[in-house]
Amino acid sequence: MSPDKAYLALRLVGPLQSWGFDSQYNRRNTALMPTKSGIAGMCCAALGYSRGSEKERVFLEKFRNLKMTAIVIPRKSNMKLPVRRMQDYHTVQHTRRASGSINKDCVLTHRQYLNDAAFGIVIEGNISLLGKIADALKNPVWGIWLGRKTCIPSEPVLAGLGENKAKVLYYLIGEAPIESFTRQEDVEQFSDGYDSIPDVPVSFATERRGFSPRRVRTLQRASDKSTE
Repeated sequence: MSPDKAYLALRLVGPLQSWGFDSQYNRRNTALMPTKSGIAGMCCAALGYSRGSEKERVFLEKFRNLKMTAIVIPRKSNMKLPVRRMQDYHTVQHTRRASGSINKDCVLTHRQYLNDAAFGIVIEGNISLLGKIADALKNPVWGIWLGRKTCIPSEPVLAGLGENKAKVLYYLIGEAPIESFTRQEDVEQFSDGYDSIPDVPVSFATERRGFSPRRVRTLQRASDKSTE
Protein backbone atom coordinates (compact mmCIF):
# COMPACT_ATOMS: atom_id res chain seq x y z
CA MET A 1 0.00 0.00 0.00
CA SER A 2 1.34 3.40 -0.97
CA PRO A 3 1.99 5.67 2.06
CA ASP A 4 0.57 8.57 0.05
CA LYS A 5 -2.75 6.85 -0.73
CA ALA A 6 -5.94 7.10 1.29
CA TYR A 7 -9.65 6.39 0.97
CA LEU A 8 -12.45 8.85 1.71
CA ALA A 9 -15.97 7.59 2.44
CA LEU A 10 -19.02 9.80 1.86
CA ARG A 11 -22.62 9.03 2.79
CA LEU A 12 -25.27 10.52 0.51
CA VAL A 13 -28.75 10.19 2.03
CA GLY A 14 -31.74 12.46 1.55
CA PRO A 15 -35.36 12.64 0.41
CA LEU A 16 -34.24 14.17 -2.90
CA GLN A 17 -31.09 13.80 -4.97
CA SER A 18 -30.30 14.90 -8.53
CA TRP A 19 -27.11 14.04 -10.42
CA GLY A 20 -27.06 15.72 -13.81
CA PHE A 21 -24.65 14.64 -16.54
CA ASP A 22 -26.53 15.32 -19.81
CA SER A 23 -28.69 18.28 -18.83
CA GLN A 24 -29.34 20.73 -21.62
CA TYR A 25 -31.31 23.97 -21.51
CA ASN A 26 -34.82 23.32 -20.15
CA ARG A 27 -34.39 19.57 -19.52
CA ARG A 28 -32.40 18.65 -16.42
CA ASN A 29 -32.19 14.88 -16.07
CA THR A 30 -30.67 12.88 -13.24
CA ALA A 31 -28.43 9.84 -13.42
CA LEU A 32 -29.24 6.81 -11.28
CA MET A 33 -25.82 7.09 -9.61
CA PRO A 34 -23.95 10.09 -8.19
CA THR A 35 -21.70 11.72 -10.77
CA LYS A 36 -18.06 12.66 -10.35
CA SER A 37 -18.90 16.25 -11.30
CA GLY A 38 -21.56 16.37 -8.58
CA ILE A 39 -19.12 15.13 -5.94
CA ALA A 40 -16.45 17.56 -7.15
CA GLY A 41 -18.93 20.43 -6.94
CA MET A 42 -19.83 19.42 -3.39
CA CYS A 43 -16.15 19.46 -2.45
CA CYS A 44 -15.60 22.87 -4.07
CA ALA A 45 -18.53 24.29 -2.08
CA ALA A 46 -17.19 22.83 1.16
CA LEU A 47 -13.76 24.31 0.41
CA GLY A 48 -15.21 27.69 -0.55
CA TYR A 49 -13.85 27.76 -4.12
CA SER A 50 -15.76 30.12 -6.39
CA ARG A 51 -16.91 29.06 -9.85
CA GLY A 52 -14.20 29.68 -12.42
CA SER A 53 -11.60 30.72 -9.84
CA GLU A 54 -7.94 29.75 -9.99
CA LYS A 55 -8.35 27.69 -6.82
CA GLU A 56 -11.19 25.75 -8.47
CA ARG A 57 -9.07 25.13 -11.59
CA VAL A 58 -6.14 23.75 -9.60
CA PHE A 59 -8.43 21.61 -7.45
CA LEU A 60 -10.28 20.10 -10.43
CA GLU A 61 -6.98 19.19 -12.10
CA LYS A 62 -6.07 17.16 -9.01
CA PHE A 63 -9.57 15.79 -8.46
CA ARG A 64 -9.71 14.19 -11.90
CA ASN A 65 -6.91 11.82 -10.83
CA LEU A 66 -8.94 10.45 -7.93
CA LYS A 67 -10.79 7.16 -8.44
CA MET A 68 -14.43 7.03 -7.41
CA THR A 69 -16.77 4.17 -6.58
CA ALA A 70 -20.50 4.76 -6.01
CA ILE A 71 -22.43 2.14 -4.03
CA VAL A 72 -26.21 1.79 -3.95
CA ILE A 73 -27.23 1.30 -0.31
CA PRO A 74 -30.79 0.08 0.45
CA ARG A 75 -32.60 2.28 2.98
CA LYS A 76 -33.30 0.73 6.37
CA SER A 77 -36.89 1.32 7.41
CA ASN A 78 -39.98 -0.40 8.77
CA MET A 79 -41.68 0.44 5.51
CA LYS A 80 -40.51 -0.08 1.94
CA LEU A 81 -39.06 3.06 0.36
CA PRO A 82 -38.49 2.25 -3.31
CA VAL A 83 -36.20 4.65 -5.12
CA ARG A 84 -38.18 6.46 -7.80
CA ARG A 85 -37.23 9.03 -10.39
CA MET A 86 -39.67 11.94 -10.32
CA GLN A 87 -40.03 14.96 -12.58
CA ASP A 88 -40.89 18.44 -11.44
CA TYR A 89 -41.70 21.57 -13.41
CA HIS A 90 -40.26 25.04 -12.88
CA THR A 91 -40.71 28.37 -14.60
CA VAL A 92 -37.54 30.43 -14.81
CA GLN A 93 -36.62 33.81 -16.25
CA HIS A 94 -33.48 35.25 -17.76
CA THR A 95 -32.35 32.03 -19.41
CA ARG A 96 -29.76 32.16 -22.15
CA ARG A 97 -30.81 31.45 -25.73
CA ALA A 98 -28.69 29.39 -28.13
CA SER A 99 -27.69 32.67 -29.80
CA GLY A 100 -26.25 33.90 -26.49
CA SER A 101 -28.91 36.52 -25.79
CA ILE A 102 -30.98 36.57 -22.59
CA ASN A 103 -34.63 35.51 -22.71
CA LYS A 104 -36.68 37.70 -20.35
CA ASP A 105 -39.84 35.61 -20.75
CA CYS A 106 -40.72 32.72 -18.43
CA VAL A 107 -39.53 29.32 -19.65
CA LEU A 108 -40.91 25.97 -18.50
CA THR A 109 -38.17 23.57 -17.38
CA HIS A 110 -38.33 19.86 -16.61
CA ARG A 111 -36.19 18.69 -13.68
CA GLN A 112 -35.71 15.14 -12.48
CA TYR A 113 -34.95 13.92 -8.96
CA LEU A 114 -34.38 10.63 -7.19
CA ASN A 115 -36.69 9.99 -4.22
CA ASP A 116 -35.46 8.22 -1.06
CA ALA A 117 -32.09 7.16 -2.50
CA ALA A 118 -28.98 6.39 -0.46
CA PHE A 119 -25.44 5.99 -1.75
CA GLY A 120 -21.99 5.42 -0.41
CA ILE A 121 -19.02 7.01 -2.18
CA VAL A 122 -15.42 5.85 -1.86
CA ILE A 123 -12.77 8.15 -3.29
CA GLU A 124 -9.25 6.81 -3.64
CA GLY A 125 -6.14 8.93 -4.12
CA ASN A 126 -3.63 11.31 -2.59
CA ILE A 127 -3.87 11.37 1.19
CA SER A 128 -3.11 15.09 1.46
CA LEU A 129 -5.87 16.07 -0.97
CA LEU A 130 -8.43 13.73 0.59
CA GLY A 131 -7.54 14.97 4.06
CA LYS A 132 -8.16 18.53 2.93
CA ILE A 133 -11.56 17.55 1.52
CA ALA A 134 -12.47 15.68 4.71
CA ASP A 135 -11.63 18.71 6.87
CA ALA A 136 -13.75 20.94 4.65
CA LEU A 137 -16.74 18.59 4.81
CA LYS A 138 -16.61 18.71 8.61
CA ASN A 139 -17.04 22.49 8.53
CA PRO A 140 -18.03 23.55 4.99
CA VAL A 141 -17.62 27.15 3.86
CA TRP A 142 -20.83 26.98 1.82
CA GLY A 143 -23.79 24.63 1.95
CA ILE A 144 -23.38 21.20 0.42
CA TRP A 145 -26.15 19.53 -1.54
CA LEU A 146 -26.92 16.20 -3.16
CA GLY A 147 -26.63 17.51 -6.69
CA ARG A 148 -28.84 20.62 -6.44
CA LYS A 149 -29.65 23.19 -3.77
CA THR A 150 -33.11 21.69 -3.24
CA CYS A 151 -31.49 18.35 -2.30
CA ILE A 152 -30.44 18.69 1.33
CA PRO A 153 -28.58 15.80 3.02
CA SER A 154 -30.47 14.21 5.89
CA GLU A 155 -27.28 12.75 7.41
CA PRO A 156 -23.68 13.99 7.72
CA VAL A 157 -21.95 13.52 4.36
CA LEU A 158 -18.50 12.69 5.73
CA ALA A 159 -18.37 9.04 6.81
CA GLY A 160 -14.64 8.61 7.35
CA LEU A 161 -11.09 8.79 6.03
CA GLY A 162 -8.49 6.05 6.25
CA GLU A 163 -5.54 4.33 4.62
CA ASN A 164 -7.27 0.93 4.58
CA LYS A 165 -10.02 0.43 1.97
CA ALA A 166 -11.75 -2.36 3.90
CA LYS A 167 -12.04 -0.16 6.98
CA VAL A 168 -13.42 2.73 4.96
CA LEU A 169 -15.99 0.44 3.32
CA TYR A 170 -17.03 -0.64 6.83
CA TYR A 171 -18.12 2.95 7.52
CA LEU A 172 -20.65 2.59 4.68
CA ILE A 173 -21.76 -1.04 4.47
CA GLY A 174 -20.58 -2.64 7.72
CA GLU A 175 -19.34 -6.20 7.41
CA ALA A 176 -21.44 -7.00 4.34
CA PRO A 177 -19.41 -8.02 1.27
CA ILE A 178 -19.13 -5.36 -1.42
CA GLU A 179 -20.38 -7.94 -3.95
CA SER A 180 -23.84 -7.77 -2.33
CA PHE A 181 -24.27 -4.15 -3.45
CA THR A 182 -24.79 -2.63 -6.87
CA ARG A 183 -21.94 -0.24 -7.59
CA GLN A 184 -20.32 1.84 -10.29
CA GLU A 185 -16.57 2.32 -10.41
CA ASP A 186 -13.90 4.04 -12.47
CA VAL A 187 -11.71 1.87 -14.71
CA GLU A 188 -8.23 2.61 -15.99
CA GLN A 189 -8.40 0.74 -19.30
CA PHE A 190 -11.04 1.55 -21.88
CA SER A 191 -11.66 -2.16 -22.47
CA ASP A 192 -12.52 -2.67 -18.77
CA GLY A 193 -15.50 -0.31 -18.82
CA TYR A 194 -18.95 -0.51 -20.32
CA ASP A 195 -19.94 3.16 -20.45
CA SER A 196 -18.45 6.61 -20.82
CA ILE A 197 -20.01 9.43 -18.82
CA PRO A 198 -19.17 13.11 -19.52
CA ASP A 199 -18.91 14.02 -15.85
CA VAL A 200 -15.27 14.86 -15.11
CA PRO A 201 -15.39 18.64 -14.53
CA VAL A 202 -12.88 20.91 -16.22
CA SER A 203 -14.55 24.13 -15.10
CA PHE A 204 -17.76 25.09 -13.31
CA ALA A 205 -17.62 28.68 -14.57
CA THR A 206 -21.08 29.66 -15.81
CA GLU A 207 -19.84 31.00 -19.14
CA ARG A 208 -17.39 28.17 -19.87
CA ARG A 209 -18.60 25.01 -18.14
CA GLY A 210 -16.71 22.02 -19.45
CA PHE A 211 -16.52 18.28 -18.78
CA SER A 212 -14.44 15.38 -20.05
CA PRO A 213 -15.51 11.71 -20.27
CA ARG A 214 -15.04 9.10 -17.55
CA ARG A 215 -14.96 5.37 -18.30
CA VAL A 216 -16.95 3.30 -15.80
CA ARG A 217 -18.38 -0.14 -15.22
CA THR A 218 -21.54 -0.92 -13.29
CA LEU A 219 -21.62 -4.15 -11.29
CA GLN A 220 -24.93 -5.61 -10.12
CA ARG A 221 -25.23 -7.03 -6.62
CA ALA A 222 -24.74 -10.79 -6.39
CA SER A 223 -28.39 -11.53 -5.54
CA ASP A 224 -29.53 -9.70 -8.68
CA LYS A 225 -27.20 -11.77 -10.85
CA SER A 226 -28.56 -15.04 -9.47
CA THR A 227 -32.09 -14.16 -10.58
CA GLU A 228 -31.23 -13.26 -14.16
